Amino acid sequence: MAKIDYFIFIIYIVIISFYGYYIYRRKKTAASSAEFFLAEGQLTWWAIGASLIASNISAEQFIGMSGNGFRLGLAISSYEWIGAVSLIIVAIFFMPIYLKNRIFTMPQFLKTRYNESVALIMAVFWLFLYIFVNLTSILFLGTLAINSLTGGDHFHIIMLALAVFAFFITIGGMKVIGYTDVIQVLVLIAGGLMTTYIALTVVSQEFGLGKNAIAGFNTLMQKAPEHFKMIFDKPNAQSSTNDIHNYVSLPGLAMLVGGMWIANLNYWGCNQYITQRALGANLNTARNGILFAGFLKLMMPILVVIPGIAAYVLYKNGGLQTLMNTNGVLREDNAYSAVLTFLPSGLKGLSMAALTAAIIASLAGKANSISTIFTLDIYKKYLNKKAEDAKMVWIGRVVVIVALILAIIVNWNDFLGIGGNGGFEFIQRYTGYISPAIFAVFLLGFFWKRTTSKAAITGIFLGFALMVLFDNYLPALAGNDTFLYTAFPNDNGHYTIPFLISMGWVFFFTALIMIVVSLAMPESKIQHDLEVDKSMFKITNSQLFWIILTLGILAVIYIKFW
Repeated sequence: MAKIDYFIFIIYIVIISFYGYYIYRRKKTAASSAEFFLAEGQLTWWAIGASLIASNISAEQFIGMSGNGFRLGLAISSYEWIGAVSLIIVAIFFMPIYLKNRIFTMPQFLKTRYNESVALIMAVFWLFLYIFVNLTSILFLGTLAINSLTGGDHFHIIMLALAVFAFFITIGGMKVIGYTDVIQVLVLIAGGLMTTYIALTVVSQEFGLGKNAIAGFNTLMQKAPEHFKMIFDKPNAQSSTNDIHNYVSLPGLAMLVGGMWIANLNYWGCNQYITQRALGANLNTARNGILFAGFLKLMMPILVVIPGIAAYVLYKNGGLQTLMNTNGVLREDNAYSAVLTFLPSGLKGLSMAALTAAIIASLAGKANSISTIFTLDIYKKYLNKKAEDAKMVWIGRVVVIVALILAIIVNWNDFLGIGGNGGFEFIQRYTGYISPAIFAVFLLGFFWKRTTSKAAITGIFLGFALMVLFDNYLPALAGNDTFLYTAFPNDNGHYTIPFLISMGWVFFFTALIMIVVSLAMPESKIQHDLEVDKSMFKITNSQLFWIILTLGILAVIYIKFW
């Protein structure tokens, strides 16, 4: 990076900092706990939608998903495009239930629907998951990317700087996070589109077609047709090792009827980190914001997957050899950073600002969610039931500091080995250990009044145990090819079941056992304090238009690249 790049980057940091401070100071009264954790009633639909995207699109996508684009191609976009449909489902069916029942945190929903025990168990689960998987991996991958762009010699300094900046955004509360996210997502999209455009022109030039982005895209499809296949075929005896690895990551049609939906619906509908942006708004505003986010999700693969495919084609043609290899080993997560080197001076600074915007937004949002769950669902309920608003806000800020310090400690020497895995799959895998159980508990809790708290507790622990069984032991115990699954060899010579297939079966068995346990209890003893009626699920004509538009675009994409 040249001096102009650092100048542009610093200007961005200054602008976002002053804007956040302005939002924070605009209301002179002390922040209430509802305002700090939820920005209650103060986020517009476009701020909610932008905040959802800014918090979701982070180093996990820019680095991890771009790396998967390098290896798997466009098929990894299923996470984004199924996510768009999941947001529609959440907007229509999930959000009305939360808002009608004044739900502010996910553990609060579990307490209302089931009991205190279910809420406490899941609060602890979520805190560990958010700190030691999500927050930690976002900080590590973000640091890795920026460190690569700035010469590769400042890993720990950059990590500390990202954590400090995220802390100052977070202590302003959800209102500051929400409105600074609007700027963050604008920079993120502008910088991402610019990077994709230049990557395509470089591909076009590399193959003698001049500076033409469309020609560059056509070249990608010609030189790497396997990277534009959305659905992978199930491997057979003639399949290559690469085909097997691709299928294990994204198991064809099976993922579209199983784990992909569970991962997305759990993430977008049962996740404090995401739903928190909309829980302080009225239903119409929340729905419009979520549908807006769903529409924006459609373009995310353009920003993160296409650069990864461009890096693959250039690498196979002899380029990017030094940038893609670390200590002589090909690292797919280097793809996005490698593509950024094509940018001219000045634009590199803007693109790094876009990447930093994504990282900071995700770190701040995740830290705020950790703070919200601990303060409202543990501190207020069990440690200090009489805590006043000022005390709760203070505790919330302390929790943010503690969470970020823990993430720094874990990342200092890469204790979790994130650097040795594809970053995106690392997050999906370890989140997936509890996703099927959580989603079963929420889905049955939403729509089947007969579900009991005993069934919910059984489902939480059973689902986790089943995921461990499916992911680590089942092929050795039951064989590699059964009517439930087919296991495939991995790099270590062990057989593994595709993770998304495991998630689908674990959800099925968990829900089935929960139904059996619930039916064993007399209906008169079941707690169900949620208000649910059919009128809650009606949508406006404008909302119907955005839903049809989103689904129509998605249908065209899948028909084209099936």
